[in-house]
Amino acid sequence: MKHVCAVLWAALFLFLTGATASADDVTLRSRDGAIELSGTLLGFDGEFYRVDTQYGELTVDGSGVSCEGPGCPSLIDFVAELSISGSSTIGDVLMPALVEGFALQNSLKTERKRTDDTHFEYVMSTSDTAKVVGRFQFRVSSTDEGFADLLADEADLVMALREIRPGELALAAEVGLGELDDVNRSRVLALDAMTVIVSPTNPVSALSVSDLARILSGDIDNWRTLGGVDAPISIHMRDAQSGIAQAVEDRVLRQARLSLVEDVARHSTNTALAQAVAQDQLAIGVASYSEIGNSKPLALTGPCGFQLRANRLTIKTEDYPLTAPMFLYIPARRLPKLARDFLAYTRTGPAQIITRRAGFVDQAPEEIALNAQGDRFANAIQVAETEVDLIALKRMVDTLAPLRRLSTSFRFEAGAARLDAQSRSNVQQLARAIEAGVYDGRQLVFVGFSDGEGPAAGNLRIAQQRAQAVKQAIEATVESSNLSQVQLSTDAFGEAMPMACDDTSWGRQVNRRVEVWVR
Repeated sequence: MKHVCAVLWAALFLFLTGATASADDVTLRSRDGAIELSGTLLGFDGEFYRVDTQYGELTVDGSGVSCEGPGCPSLIDFVAELSISGSSTIGDVLMPALVEGFALQNSLKTERKRTDDTHFEYVMSTSDTAKVVGRFQFRVSSTDEGFADLLADEADLVMALREIRPGELALAAEVGLGELDDVNRSRVLALDAMTVIVSPTNPVSALSVSDLARILSGDIDNWRTLGGVDAPISIHMRDAQSGIAQAVEDRVLRQARLSLVEDVARHSTNTALAQAVAQDQLAIGVASYSEIGNSKPLALTGPCGFQLRANRLTIKTEDYPLTAPMFLYIPARRLPKLARDFLAYTRTGPAQIITRRAGFVDQAPEEIALNAQGDRFANAIQVAETEVDLIALKRMVDTLAPLRRLSTSFRFEAGAARLDAQSRSNVQQLARAIEAGVYDGRQLVFVGFSDGEGPAAGNLRIAQQRAQAVKQAIEATVESSNLSQVQLSTDAFGEAMPMACDDTSWGRQVNRRVEVWVR
């Protein structure tokens, strides 16, 4: 009996989903014949079988069993297959560039085969023998369709321009795909931004996020209200299934408790959206930063006069408030080794270079000198009203002057102590860099800042607590136990250096942050 149990636990890694087998096309038998399991083969990654059985969906270690039946895969000529579905913004350019870069680094040849307007695949083969080792199949449509394909078991990965929504999250957990909002179930491939655009002939140059929400809801419908001509505003958006359009609804309209007006011109691509807005002096749109074409991007502003423009550094640091991470969602199922290697590659230095060359904002940390900080310190001086404020400002300048700011920043979800999606990815990126020895012999200082609401002493304390929380998250994520080569510390300056106006909810969220400074 003990022998049977030992074989069972060595052979099976069980993930019960409650599914029922419809037809038995494989039988897995332990090497000594003591354990036998029949069901429908759902997948094989070269190492593990995924089988739908009378007990539910099981994952079985192939090294401990033999496979019999018409559904058994070839162990000799195994080809890793990966199905990827979702956003066309990610799938048309970025993912193909990353797949080709991955293949080149691993001495593999690639052949791209297009099936139709939305389907194509990459066939990867060895350079010397031309043996096919992998097929990465793409369906390029929308973020909505990507999640639908994942829930229907028609995709292994989802390309998304927004975070997963609560309904999708619940359905994914229900069908056994795991908690897709967990830190290991998603990763940020690159960074984009929701950029407000108008025609180059439009005199308006800046807009508040609050006014943007009121425009999109129809509360503001004339350019005269914004300092423009006396004429109606024409709203242009991506199609309703687009991740960027849904991100606008989730992060701009929903936070303002408003709904999108019905009279909106929809476009199937970012290029078409940008072209339409550029040609119409009365048009306004929200487009992907990577595809604004000849349109004019507007700065985001507020009553206090601070302005934030979308550019590579403000997007990378998340100082621009409408940053839009480009996600890959990865369900809790085992992928083929070639697929796992590809996912690991997306976080490497060469992958970040490819991301930048493809026209997107990469996540590679950059060091920014104090004299290259733009208006940040001018803003700090502007809000310093008392002698106590000036003393705090002097301490901040004296402390940070010998250091350089990393472009890696950390922010928190609205009304929560949890890091937002981009920041959770930044934890992983910075931890990997520390493990690789990038910061050996150097000091990393996690510096907390707050908004200006409430007593200054309380804000300083909260900022210090947030800095400490990020430091602890990094320490917990670093897999190697040796942190002796790098010094990690914290500091805080509370409300001393605002990035945006405190009189709006989005401005306060931008100001609540933890920066990383390096000596």
